[in-house]
Amino acid sequence: MPEEVKSRALKELDRMARIPSASPEVGVIRTYVDWLIAMPWNVATEDRIEISEAAKVLSDDHYGLEKVKERIIEYLAVRKLAPQVKSPILCFAGPPGVGKTSLGKSIAKAMGRKFVRMSLGGLHDEAEIRGHRRTYIGALPGRIAQGIKTAGTKNPVFMLDEIDKVGADFRGDPSAALLEVLDPEQNATFQDNYLEVEFDLSQVLFVATANQLDTIPDALRDRMEIIQIPGYTEAEKLEIAKRYIVPKQRENHGLKESQVTIPDETMVHLIRHYTREAGVRNAEREIATLMRKVARGVAEKKIRKGSVDLKKLATWLGPERHEYGEMDQDDQVGSATGLVVTPVGGDVVTVEVGVMEGREELILTGQLGDVMKESARAALTWIKSHGTELGIAPERFEKSGLHIHVPAGAIPKDGPSAGVTMATAIVSALTGIPVRKDVAMTGEITLRGRVLPIGGLKSKALAAHASGARTILIPKKNEKDLPEIPEEIRKALKIIPVETIGQVLEHALRRKPKPLPAGSGPARNPRMAGRSLRAPSAPGVTVRPS
Repeated sequence: MPEEVKSRALKELDRMARIPSASPEVGVIRTYVDWLIAMPWNVATEDRIEISEAAKVLSDDHYGLEKVKERIIEYLAVRKLAPQVKSPILCFAGPPGVGKTSLGKSIAKAMGRKFVRMSLGGLHDEAEIRGHRRTYIGALPGRIAQGIKTAGTKNPVFMLDEIDKVGADFRGDPSAALLEVLDPEQNATFQDNYLEVEFDLSQVLFVATANQLDTIPDALRDRMEIIQIPGYTEAEKLEIAKRYIVPKQRENHGLKESQVTIPDETMVHLIRHYTREAGVRNAEREIATLMRKVARGVAEKKIRKGSVDLKKLATWLGPERHEYGEMDQDDQVGSATGLVVTPVGGDVVTVEVGVMEGREELILTGQLGDVMKESARAALTWIKSHGTELGIAPERFEKSGLHIHVPAGAIPKDGPSAGVTMATAIVSALTGIPVRKDVAMTGEITLRGRVLPIGGLKSKALAAHASGARTILIPKKNEKDLPEIPEEIRKALKIIPVETIGQVLEHALRRKPKPLPAGSGPARNPRMAGRSLRAPSAPGVTVRPS
């Protein structure tokens, strides 16, 4: 023990010796001293850091996630060269099932450290972090101190799972209590309310996981280094299934490799049409279902060995559960394909526009959010202001209404990146020019017709490739994100950066709109020609042109 902790323990023992043994205080003091003795004050695991071995461990345990692995290897390299450096707080953020928790276990395995996991989901009592005061009956140290004691070392890898789901109520705010724990400048003197002495947490490697960053308080998020894990591509899911999931489930169901095989074609169909997720958790459940069917057949001696083909897949798993977005089979008028990001990865969405004769109006359906509605209005304003260049007579807007619909009306949709898709569909509907069937697009539109950058380009590109698109139009400022897209996807797609909506229409429409002849704009009063528009003047005030 450190000297001040030892003197505190001896002081408590001396006090216990002077108290009658029948007093309940004796048990309280004995439990407290037991905790002081059990804490690993000076017990540390020696880091066994070999960069090549650590890289092999991470590669063996996880497929893909190259950026995450690179950051972990960099951290281990720094620890090897400067062991005294304070540990950073890493936070893996991403959808469920992408391997955030198992990454923490791999880090501990690569470093040769103990691993402790603490789930913060639904935690709403501050005492769970800092511990209870000893004045309460049944008081205990907080979960942090308990985890350190369980590990038996003062430098474990401590996983704080689901840090975005911490609650708060009248008992306190646990996220505020975590501020001290997760601050490298403060946690060297962390004090648990029960222990009442300082414990050094600076050597603990804290790794947090979260599904969403929005619900994490800003002060807490500022103390962590966020590492985004967007999810796996279809090719990565296939490799993960072949390397990890199928062998694991085969062993769990008592089957031999010769008794069941799942071809790549069947696995891709399963991933695409029976699961819809960023991770591989549901894919593992479906594969386990297939293994159970085979295991029953083997147990009943109806199957000796076999391959799970598409016919068996449909029989055992039932009809396809998910419709993956597909491109139009033919060039369509008033219909354009956009790219969107959902919580389970990218997808393609069709924007349809219908023209109605009558009065001028704009109808928006498909359960669109406020941002998406504003994008539609901005697109329409730009088209109206450039109607002559697009071959659309001004009276066309006055005598007809537009109905913009985004299918899958039961699903809420929002975001600015459908702006260029809506503009293209509106121009196509008003001019009668078809949109190319193999072009998908994404980008935010402004009133001046500029195309602004968007997020989630990797997920959108993967969705475009899976749906059969050959060309995608992206904002010019998103060129910096192209290295994130897998090389095989970049080679298969023609990616065209655009800066203006005019460039979008040039690539998306089957032919260029024919401008109206000069002088076909809105009719003007000949007596007003040459006069400037002035504001009405107030009585007694003369308005002079500047």
